[in-house]
Amino acid sequence: MQKKVSVFRHEHFNAAHRLYNPAWTDEKNDAVFGKCNNPSFHGHNYELVVKVTGVPDAATGYVMDLKMLSDLIHREVHDRFDHKNLNLDTEEFKNINPTAENIAIVIYELLRPHIDADKEMQIRLYETPRNFVEYPA
Repeated sequence: MQKKVSVFRHEHFNAAHRLYNPAWTDEKNDAVFGKCNNPSFHGHNYELVVKVTGVPDAATGYVMDLKMLSDLIHREVHDRFDHKNLNLDTEEFKNINPTAENIAIVIYELLRPHIDADKEMQIRLYETPRNFVEYPA
């Protein structure tokens, strides 16, 4: 059996958002989302950890070149979301509520096509130091 190893890359980006369901009344949005429903939006310093798991390459010893992973994250995530209003400035969240859960899924879907299919990948996204999500779970 070949031995699998996980490698991790930690990056960050800053973005604003508003949690809001347009099908609901303002009262229901306030009840469900509280301060996160602020019509003027609010921001987070997101911490992103991308985990890639696989068998190290025989020639390089790498599961994945972490510089390549960093460049990929910068191109697909950081450049797209950093210092943006996720609700207003991004195509990905025009029709999706930008919860931490949905942001993690979108990031996974942006990165997955660029990671070799024989590698497993997981996203961990910290919205605050105490609140984070993982996808896939």
